[in-house]
Amino acid sequence: MTDTGTGTTPASYPDATERRREQRAWYFYDWANSAYATTVLNVLFSPYLISVAERAACGRTGTPENPCTTDLHLLGIPISPGSLPLYVITASTLLAAILLPIVGAFADRSQHKKNLLVGLAWIGAAANVGMFFVAGTNWGLGVLLLFVGNICLASSLVVYDAILCDIATPDERDGVSSRGWALGYLGGGLLLVLNLALVQGHDLVGLSSGDAVRISIASAGVWWAGFTFIPFFGLRNRPPVAVVTVSTRAGVVRQSFGQLFTTLREARAFPMTLLFLIAYLFFNDGVQTVIYASSVYASSQLGMGQSTLIVLILIVQFVAFGGALLFGRVAGRLGSKKTILGALVIWVFVVIAAYFLPVRQIVPVLVLGVFIGLVLGGTQALSRSLYSQFVPRGREAEYFSLYQACERGTSWLGTLVFGVVHQLTNSYRPAIIALIVFFVVGFVLLLRVDPRRAIREAGNEQPAVV
Repeated sequence: MTDTGTGTTPASYPDATERRREQRAWYFYDWANSAYATTVLNVLFSPYLISVAERAACGRTGTPENPCTTDLHLLGIPISPGSLPLYVITASTLLAAILLPIVGAFADRSQHKKNLLVGLAWIGAAANVGMFFVAGTNWGLGVLLLFVGNICLASSLVVYDAILCDIATPDERDGVSSRGWALGYLGGGLLLVLNLALVQGHDLVGLSSGDAVRISIASAGVWWAGFTFIPFFGLRNRPPVAVVTVSTRAGVVRQSFGQLFTTLREARAFPMTLLFLIAYLFFNDGVQTVIYASSVYASSQLGMGQSTLIVLILIVQFVAFGGALLFGRVAGRLGSKKTILGALVIWVFVVIAAYFLPVRQIVPVLVLGVFIGLVLGGTQALSRSLYSQFVPRGREAEYFSLYQACERGTSWLGTLVFGVVHQLTNSYRPAIIALIVFFVVGFVLLLRVDPRRAIREAGNEQPAVV
């Protein structure tokens, strides 16, 4: 094949029976990796890593009434223990901004895209299991493993999202993407139920609370690795489309590095795609920071215990399961863009409400969790499916690498703002309210995106509703 650079290569899809079979296998990678995203990133590991870092800095863990105010020092740079996980996410994203486009270019040129997906998943899962050994004051190991896990998650999702374009027609993508996200929320929630039972009943099985948390964290890696076997066996590899095929692995790597600059240069030919990416960068940074910071905010600012945090995220997970399916149906009638805009308005009210939550009051926190779950699934699922319509054929992984640089586990601007505002004020309340700007800017930019023009510029088939 030759590289046309136009994205006008006609799409060829499997027949309906084969598409449904591969789609069912594809859903299960959402189910698999959501264990890491939920149990590790959203609930257990950030507060646990903060407690390890506080013991290293202050000799004790902090409380809302008596916080740890002594900084750690990394390469001579003072770091607040309470901001440490947020800074790790920021640092991993800065590296991802360089690595992910290379991963995407490699995936588009590889004849073994499925194998690349599962290989990255299993490396990330191994790092996740290794978090079991983070204990005492060993915060450095925790930082390293969290860094590796985040990079592998983001890299695998570049490949995973690109595969959506191979197994679903334009009219199917909102529904397929929404079902994938919904199954992910369900899977992550079910594992959290098991973890909740272990953490709450640790005395019954002869474990300390800390050991129960560490086992729960490691279980997410086992879950991630185990369920990845379903897409490994259920998906099939396909030859590259609209790119120059390279016979040797070394040749693919060299071409992938060079393609990073070509992608960035040629992306200017798709202004609506770029505008959507910029809008997504802002509003998704807000979404991701709310997700990642919610456990830290609830525990350190509002004084919620570990069991409450798990109940909160379970509510978010299971409501998001229904929310993703609901918003998928709404998008089928109104279009993805209008549905996402409506969700962003709700996000603004969520952040404002979070600022005013009282300390040690469980019910308001749980009610807010219902609203977060309602819009979370729809925002993420529809953003993925809408963007899939805007990328040139045969270049899906390259363009999804740019998308994943702002996706879950790799958000950087929001986490940086949240961490810096907390460090300057020693309070998470002004940090959470600062996130409003991300939703407002994202809303304004998304208003200017013309979906029909973006699809036409990319040379793709126009769906009935967009």
